Amino acid sequence: MLRTKPPDFERSMVIKMSSSIVWIIIAFVLYLVMMIIVGAVYAKKNNNAEDYFLGGRQLNGFVAALSAQASDMSGWLLMGLPGSVYALGTGQAWIAIGLFIGTVCNWLFISGRLRRYTIRANNALTLPAYFENRFHDKKRILLLISSITIVIFFLVYTASALAAGGKLFHSVFGLDYKIALTIGAAVILAYTFMGGFLAVCVTDFIQGNLMLIGLLVVPLIAWGIIGSGNVAAALEQSGVPGGAAGFLSLVNDGTGRYSAVDIISQLAWGLGYCGMPHILVRFMAVRDEKELKKSKGIAIGWVALSLLFAVIIGVIGRAYLYPTLLSGGAEENVFIEMIVKLFTQDIKAPIIGGIFLCGILAAIMSTADSQLLVSASSMAEDIFKGIWKKDADDKTVLRVSRITVLVIAVLAYVIALDPNSSIMGLVSNAWAGLGAAFGPTVLMSLYWRRTNLQGAVAGIAVGALTVIVWDYIPLAGGQTLGTVTGLYSLAIGFVLSLAAIIAVSMLTPAPDAEMLREFDDVRGQ
Repeated sequence: MLRTKPPDFERSMVIKMSSSIVWIIIAFVLYLVMMIIVGAVYAKKNNNAEDYFLGGRQLNGFVAALSAQASDMSGWLLMGLPGSVYALGTGQAWIAIGLFIGTVCNWLFISGRLRRYTIRANNALTLPAYFENRFHDKKRILLLISSITIVIFFLVYTASALAAGGKLFHSVFGLDYKIALTIGAAVILAYTFMGGFLAVCVTDFIQGNLMLIGLLVVPLIAWGIIGSGNVAAALEQSGVPGGAAGFLSLVNDGTGRYSAVDIISQLAWGLGYCGMPHILVRFMAVRDEKELKKSKGIAIGWVALSLLFAVIIGVIGRAYLYPTLLSGGAEENVFIEMIVKLFTQDIKAPIIGGIFLCGILAAIMSTADSQLLVSASSMAEDIFKGIWKKDADDKTVLRVSRITVLVIAVLAYVIALDPNSSIMGLVSNAWAGLGAAFGPTVLMSLYWRRTNLQGAVAGIAVGALTVIVWDYIPLAGGQTLGTVTGLYSLAIGFVLSLAAIIAVSMLTPAPDAEMLREFDDVRGQ
């Protein structure tokens, strides 16, 4: 008889307090202690704000590549995406396709030019500072609105990572969700608070490798246990919407064929890349152009494999876990359930299972730490020093940034307290807001000579407000425009932001001679 996992996330496979759970706990404790040690070691290397926020621009190619992508993908990669595929089928892979295209374009067209321009623009340490210097914003309007936008949307983004951590600990150890959430948040806060950018990047490098190994190994072993010829039959028996053929089709969403709006909305996720501060800051921090070129190939390869196998996990997981079915939001636990069943029941190697479960924790931590640090840099470097106390020394800025890390973490923790919050939903909203607000402005600042201050301000404001209106304000018969149209807010926000930049820039005075000279210097390099 089919067993369906209830909405309260009670485990479908109970792990008894035995040697298995002890080994998994040991793996988790060792991993978490190692991350905190990294933070403590790198805390000693932070001599000034540039060290804390950009690591002194000394990242090598390997660390930059895996750090950028690990901080990008988060628990969404190992929980949100596989969960969507598990529930609705491989049609959900259009998001992965869009993200892959976005990743490739970001590394090829944004990374090198942004690094050069941030150095030319008075050695900017943060994205808001880059905007201010790039557009000679003496009134610091750009600095203020971009910093506020970062903090608002990163609150939601960080909350998604903390929620994923809470669900992981709850699902594996049976802990109360709030206790589990507290443990994950405390560890992330500890090494980010101490070590700054270098600690975040080194831990992200470790976590990026661990994530990739888990993504590759677990579904392949599960597939071998099921048997290649039995996957389709198991999918049919599990009652997948549309049958096995529909479930494995790229043009079905589980209930019918995808419309053009559905596909466009999922592909539009790729537009967000050129506006993600926690990814762009890695480009700014790379040691030199030679290291940056090395990073491109590594990052693109990592993303291609990771996204492909995240989709495969959703498919194989549906077949492998049958007759257990996950529902009511528990679909996002599919990878966790696969690891637990695989290494405590079928193979009986709990220490290995614990290591792979740490890979999920790694995905969560690698994004949360980056978002906390970027938020801290916006508040401390851009708002506190840039606007409020311009004569603040580096020690004061570092102190303010650490206080900001603590405050942002607490607020994100409060948002994540709801155990029924959707990781996919939280990430979707934050990704749209940041991508629509900053993506077009970054793109035009690097490639359109005529872009001016007024256009940049309009672009950021229009992009951010469009997402807020589209997703949160019920303007159509009590429903939001996003719900009524089915169109992802990033798609419409990006287009309107781009249009605003072009229109306002053309209707206002052209950039001054110095701004044009800086643009030409960077373009000529």
